[in-house]
Amino acid sequence: MALPKNVGQRDSTIRLIAAAVIMILSFFVPGMGLQMLLVAVALILLFTSWRRTCFAYLPLNIDTTKKDQG
Repeated sequence: MALPKNVGQRDSTIRLIAAAVIMILSFFVPGMGLQMLLVAVALILLFTSWRRTCFAYLPLNIDTTKKDQG
């Protein structure tokens, strides 16, 4: 099943920057549980940026690719 691409270029760039910041922040947070949570969030942001599909956008019918075109 092919998922629709619903993450635009600007949204993808913001996700990449946020993932980098969260990943760096995870090195300075005490507690292994919180570090693992931050890394998981960063990996999800990286994956959605790379695949250009956000699973949370699907039921909400959000498409940020339309904003890039116009």
